[in-house]
Amino acid sequence: MPLAQTATLRSLPPYVFAELDRLKGAARARGATLVDLGIGSPDLPIAQGIIDALGASLRDAGIQGYPPFRGAPRLFDAIAGYMLERFGVTIDAPREALALSGAKEGIAGIIAALCGPGDIVLVPEIFYPVYARATWLVGAEVRWIPMRAADDFVLDLAAIPAEDARRARIMIVNYPNNPTGARVERDFYDRAVRFARAHDVLLLSDAAYSELTFDGTRAPRALESDPDRDVTLEFHSCSKMFSMAGLRIGFCVGNAGAVDALAAYRTNVGYGTATAVQHAAAYALTHQAELIPAKGAAYRSRRDTMASAFRNAGWDIVVPDATMYLWLPVPEGVDDWAWVQALIDHDGVVVTPGVAFGDGGRGYFRISLVRDEPTLAAAAGAIAARRSEMMRTA
Repeated sequence: MPLAQTATLRSLPPYVFAELDRLKGAARARGATLVDLGIGSPDLPIAQGIIDALGASLRDAGIQGYPPFRGAPRLFDAIAGYMLERFGVTIDAPREALALSGAKEGIAGIIAALCGPGDIVLVPEIFYPVYARATWLVGAEVRWIPMRAADDFVLDLAAIPAEDARRARIMIVNYPNNPTGARVERDFYDRAVRFARAHDVLLLSDAAYSELTFDGTRAPRALESDPDRDVTLEFHSCSKMFSMAGLRIGFCVGNAGAVDALAAYRTNVGYGTATAVQHAAAYALTHQAELIPAKGAAYRSRRDTMASAFRNAGWDIVVPDATMYLWLPVPEGVDDWAWVQALIDHDGVVVTPGVAFGDGGRGYFRISLVRDEPTLAAAAGAIAARRSEMMRTA
């Protein structure tokens, strides 16, 4: 017999990516060939050294058993080395870090571990969907932090109402930012840490794109502003910086109490993250100095290729200095979904509507740089031409 979803699950707003999948499926059913620049799923290969490390680990004695709940010693050593080498942050990894099956499940888990009905989570008004959806699933409330183009998409922490700050348990920040590509300087994290201390809030920093910066820029980390890990829990992912999205591996690092809470939650619902994958991640982190530059160079080249193609077509876009995305305005007077539908139907190009990232993203669309340069250049030409046509008829 059919089983009804819970009232809480049914109450969630429609998941925009499901609608995007529906549109893609309908187009393919009509025989369309699509250039999918919607989802940010890496197409760059995993480095051979990571593959070799994974294969070697699969031959280790005892690998068939359940993984350590919190993390493998090899990964803890690599996390501690990475945090010190990259950000100058010294941690006690077995106490202050936790292996995760991707940062997304960890973010959902810490919200479930710390929040419930009556609590508030402060979420950017342009946001990665799990921030709000995990909050709603546990019966807590979302309050939006203003995030506007006029401020270069830097969160306006001063605009958070005092009552929301009083009731908040977690404040989420995400820089370099998905979807906007915005980057912040160290002073932003100084302000965020001061806010978290003043209001007894956990600062949750989603750092999934910390290594994808271009043009000589750097992405500071929240823990640099909170070296004692008083109020900060930072989430890192191997998905983008090492093209390991399909292996589902990341980690969190920071406040020991928050790490304990997340570890307790995870032990109640699962058995941790595969040991062999942790060992592969340990190799990647230990060799980050040689592995990451090539990834950054590839995404920078793709960004520049699309920007050049847009300019050649008469659209001088603003390019970000971080992430693997372009965040561009929908043609004036055109609805987000009408724009996405037109690109799919007429040009075979898939982009993500800004509204997928909340009402704050309405009027924009995101391009993922997940194809080779010639394909991206052709897509940019098609997008620019469609934009010109729709602006003429809007």
